[in-house]
Amino acid sequence: MTKRRVVVTGIGAVTPLGNTAKTTWENILEGKSGIGPLTRLNADEYPAKVAAELKEFNVEEYVDRKEARKMDRFTHYAVAAATMAVQDANLEINDTNADRIGVWIGSGIGGMETFENQHETFLNRGYKRVSPFFVPMMIPDMASGQVSIALGAKGINSCTVTACASGTNSIGDAFKAVQRGDADAMITGGAEAPITKMAVAGFCANTALSTNPDPSTASRPFDANRDGFVIGEGAGIIILEDLEFAQKRGATIYCEIVGYGSTGDAYHITAPAPGGEGGARAMKQAISDAGLSPEEIQYINAHGTSTAYNDKYETMAIKEVFGQHANNLAISSTKSMTGHLLGAAGGVEAIFTALAIRDCILPPTINLENPDPDCDLDYVANTARKAEVTAALSNSLGFGGHNATIVLKKYEE
Repeated sequence: MTKRRVVVTGIGAVTPLGNTAKTTWENILEGKSGIGPLTRLNADEYPAKVAAELKEFNVEEYVDRKEARKMDRFTHYAVAAATMAVQDANLEINDTNADRIGVWIGSGIGGMETFENQHETFLNRGYKRVSPFFVPMMIPDMASGQVSIALGAKGINSCTVTACASGTNSIGDAFKAVQRGDADAMITGGAEAPITKMAVAGFCANTALSTNPDPSTASRPFDANRDGFVIGEGAGIIILEDLEFAQKRGATIYCEIVGYGSTGDAYHITAPAPGGEGGARAMKQAISDAGLSPEEIQYINAHGTSTAYNDKYETMAIKEVFGQHANNLAISSTKSMTGHLLGAAGGVEAIFTALAIRDCILPPTINLENPDPDCDLDYVANTARKAEVTAALSNSLGFGGHNATIVLKKYEE
């Protein structure tokens, strides 16, 4: 079977750095941080004092108020980002193509805020006061479901839930759906709204979150003084299309997606496998799927969470995959600026990787002031760098031992 070529034709994002992909990217290149004091919760109740929250986001720009009340916050973000991505792609969804356009949006924990609020209602007022929309607001697949309804996409509709790898796995799964001919276009990425009482409490309890109270320095991937990740929220959505479908309608092409790898550690529920061996296999798989050699990759958008084990083991995995070429790679963790968007991370980071290829510029890893001796590669420290990028990876690694990698490449006829 001939594999169809798949291209990226649209992007949309709501992130702690801006409520559009354009604003977010501009702030990324300036090395700005979207992290601030934790305001959505009472910070006095938690050891973590900072978070990467959205600013001045108004869902009613995208959804009627009545309908918005039937959605959790993570779905608000997904619908907004998806609407912008479809508009950016100039993709008209109508009766002639709707059944060939699908949606595949991942979320790590879905409607946690809804779950918490409705549980309080149940305890205080009984089951009759629980919202009839509780279940469809909470379940992680509802981002895909509501995007499908809002935009009229009637093709394959799915959701991958693989913790912090959800966004990248969803993009990879959507890529394969288009590549094998199950759809002509996919609206895909990730969405998350995890800044809630129980989610923050859980991450604090397992000591995953940074307790650095300074928002400007709390997220510091690959730095010797890192002490955990900063929780963030938002959504990143891209439009994937069969090349011929895109060409026929005159679409603008950001880049081509050419490879996908997905593996399991079979090791531990939260800790990565020693040496990052599962992540290494995902990268090898993706590069092989792309038909490339490791030496053809110039840039990696790393998972780079700012946790002790992840940054060290991801560095080791890169060395395992690329050998001596690892020293020639540019690597960055944009989580230094966005915080960790959990299931949405892969979506926004795929956008950053696509824009790095289009604009020939590498986003920085900010706050890299005291490099960890175990993290001794080129992490594009502190300042964006101009560079030609023809092929790049984006990595995501999740609790449960989930590893996902996609390969994006400069589009050529």
